[in-house]
Amino acid sequence: MSRQNLSDYLSSHAPSATLAQLILSIAEVSRAIRDDLSGGALNDILGAAGAENVQGEEQKKLDVIANERIKTALSALPSVRGIASEEEDEVVAAHNDGEFLVTFDPLDGSSNIDINSMVGTIFSVLGSRGEGAVSEAEFLQPGRQQLAAGYVLYGPSVMLVLTVGKGVVMFTYEPKSGEYLLTEAEVSIARECKEFAINMSNQRHWHPAMQRYIGELLQGSEGPRGKNYNMRWVAAMVADVHRILCRGGLFCYPWDARKPEQAGKLRLMYEANPMGLLVEQAGGKVCTPDGNILDIQPEHIHQRVPVILGAADEVTLCLDYHQQ
Repeated sequence: MSRQNLSDYLSSHAPSATLAQLILSIAEVSRAIRDDLSGGALNDILGAAGAENVQGEEQKKLDVIANERIKTALSALPSVRGIASEEEDEVVAAHNDGEFLVTFDPLDGSSNIDINSMVGTIFSVLGSRGEGAVSEAEFLQPGRQQLAAGYVLYGPSVMLVLTVGKGVVMFTYEPKSGEYLLTEAEVSIARECKEFAINMSNQRHWHPAMQRYIGELLQGSEGPRGKNYNMRWVAAMVADVHRILCRGGLFCYPWDARKPEQAGKLRLMYEANPMGLLVEQAGGKVCTPDGNILDIQPEHIHQRVPVILGAADEVTLCLDYHQQ
């Protein structure tokens, strides 16, 4: 059966040819990252790079390699005005007259690299009307203003999941042709679920409302919810959200009392906003305990937020616990 490739899809669905080319460039560089990953230790990409990123986290070798690959590819596009990466201290200038700003997490879940588990690249595209040198302030747009968002999942098969504001589609990489082919044209998240993803080892540090909510899920059919739930945790947001887009469920990374001054662990611009747009475009819901993530006015490029996303009814109920 003939399947539509990514280029043909974008030619008819992307708002502009320049946005289509930008997404195709990310798809192209993802092939190189795939090749890096497939060799594992043979490519000398395992282990730490010997440095920390701006968040104070130890960088893996492939964090650095993937960041450089994506930054180089995007900087070559005349349409890109500026770039912001989780691995960069400051925003990176590209072309002053470019129309797009791109934020990305080059390798989400990089702690999984050394155990040959799933990782991914997350990206978000914003518009810009800035003049002169690019500034961080231009990037500080609410997630609802994203022109496109997506991720590449490097798993048993490599998949590109994308929205250009017209629903969510999934492409699978075909090694023989070197192309991404459309394999899911209408991704939809059911409103209810029986599966959730959360790091239970941190339970004692959560807000009491979140502890109560998760505690009642764990009580299963004997508890107030009256049904049993499965729990899954991959330790890579890209993999956990991919599962929700494929078969439904709930993902939470809540506030943690060990760092009360830090709103959450996940980054608003690189993770929560792009994943939030995908989830919302698929019929799900994405929030913090205080409201919709896509409506947050960012204060700085590396801002963190607590995240609750997935099945709309379950997210709403979780919020109700916090509001009580």
